[in-house]
Order: sequence, then structure tokens, then C-alpha cells
Amino acid sequence: MSENPYDVLGVAKTASAEEIQKAYRRLAKKHHPDLNPGDKSAEERFKTVSVAYDLLSDPDKRARFDRGEIDASGAERPQQRYYRDFAGAGHEAYGSDAGFADFAADDILSELLRRGGRGGRAGTVRMRGRDLHFRLAVPFLDAVNGATQRVTLPDGSVLDVKVPAGAEDGQVMRLRGKGEPGLGGGPPGDALVEIRVEPHPLFVRDGDDIRIDLPVSLTEAVLGGRVEVPTPTGPVMMAIPKGSNTGRVLRLKGKGVARGERRGDMYATLRIVLPDGADPALEAFAEGWAAGKAHDPRRNLGA
Repeated sequence: MSENPYDVLGVAKTASAEEIQKAYRRLAKKHHPDLNPGDKSAEERFKTVSVAYDLLSDPDKRARFDRGEIDASGAERPQQRYYRDFAGAGHEAYGSDAGFADFAADDILSELLRRGGRGGRAGTVRMRGRDLHFRLAVPFLDAVNGATQRVTLPDGSVLDVKVPAGAEDGQVMRLRGKGEPGLGGGPPGDALVEIRVEPHPLFVRDGDDIRIDLPVSLTEAVLGGRVEVPTPTGPVMMAIPKGSNTGRVLRLKGKGVARGERRGDMYATLRIVLPDGADPALEAFAEGWAAGKAHDPRRNLGA
């Protein structure tokens, strides 16, 4: 029998949708197979947590579960049968039917066997198909800007998945009706696609903003100028103010993560990079630069 989804996620029956989501994300990160390689118990717990969240994150499923119409796996519960339901039904109502009548009345499998054993038609019990779970590796820029990715299903068929702009690592998308087919004419399950955003060699995401370390030459830092800067939507020109120092942060408005009608910003942290190898002219300048010798960049490091 499936575990109570509220107990699995560790939330009360009165928990809000936000509380349920937070509990799921905490447990999913703890038991995720990628973070527990070779740990079968963690993998099974991750599956159990995912099934519980699948039910409680859907308002309709949650309401039906709370009313006792479906069980923790999402399967329909047969109506409870009482002694009076058999009154006057004759001996057949108490017959063993190869032992099927001895199962508990709320066992969906025994109900299927009971009906099959009495010559009932296949499909008299409607059952929703199982949900399928996938992990989809998404390139960083596709997650920022949005894209369409292709998923190969276990049966070899392919499914095009629209990754929304601003998709986050660990986000789960529900594709309704793309799971396993139902039983007896029941509806199909859903496909749950967990997004795994791949790292980028230049960009780091910070909420809806993007951060980048931008190398600049000593000349550009001292004299200022315009330099080309890569962004998630392509390179742009940015002004470097005169006298800029390593660590100075410059903002490019609207060049961050897409989110609906707006985008976050991009922040470039300047890093002064000297040319490789010795430069006699630069060395001679530094030797004669009195102000440079008098400057103490470590004056604030004292206890």
C-alpha cells in the first residue's frame, strides 16, 4: 500500500501549495539519485517523494484524495461494500471465486481479479495510467532564453518539450496525458520532466540576474574605453569608466534571465589582466612612477 503523501512530504493536511513545493524540493535534493550514486534506498525514496508530490501538487487530485476517492498512488478507490450489499444476493455473493472474494474490499487489485473471475468485461474498472519521470539536461542559455528540447520515451517515440524562458535547475514540468495509458478506458498519466541546467563557462545565474567576470587590460582600466561583452542574447558594447579597478561591477540592464515580459540584468565584475611575459616599457614606467610606489593597496588588511 502506498504511503500517505502528507506523511511522505512531512506536511500537514492543511499545508499550502507553497509549503508542499518547498517540502518536495528539500526532499528531492536530499534523495536525488545524482547526489546519491549507487544508493538504491535513496533512489526509491526519491521515487516515493515524487509520487507524493505529483498527487498533492495537483489541486484536483489532492481534493479527490482528501475525499477518499483515490488512493495515494492516484488510483480510483472502489466503493466500500457492506454486509447489507450482499443481502438476498444468494450464495454466489459469498463464493470464493478462486479466493478473490477473500481480499479486502478496498484493494483495487482484488477488485480487478474479482470482476475478472466472475466473467466481467475487461475495462469495467477505469484506472489512470502511471506518471512517467524524466530528467532533461538543458544548456544554460536555453534555460535562460527558452527553447524546445526533445525527449526519447521508453517505447522509442520522441516528445518535444518546450522549456520555458527562465527555467530553473530542479524545476519539474508536467506534460499532461503524456504518461502511460490508462486501464479500462481510464485517462493516461502525465510525464514529469525534471530540468537539469548545465553550467556555462562564462555566466553564473543569480536569481533572474546573470554575473560574469570580465577581463580588461591595464590600458582600458586606466584610460577607459568601450569593450565588447558577451551576454545571453549576444555580444554588446559596454563603456569602461576611466580609473576602473579590479572588482568594480558594471550593470547591463535587461541582459539577464527572461521572465515573462521582462528580463533580469547582467553584472560584469572587472578583472585587470596584465599581458603575458615581461614588458620593459611597462617595467620602466612602474620604476619611475612615484605615486604608484606610495600607494598601499593592502592598507585595510590590518587587524
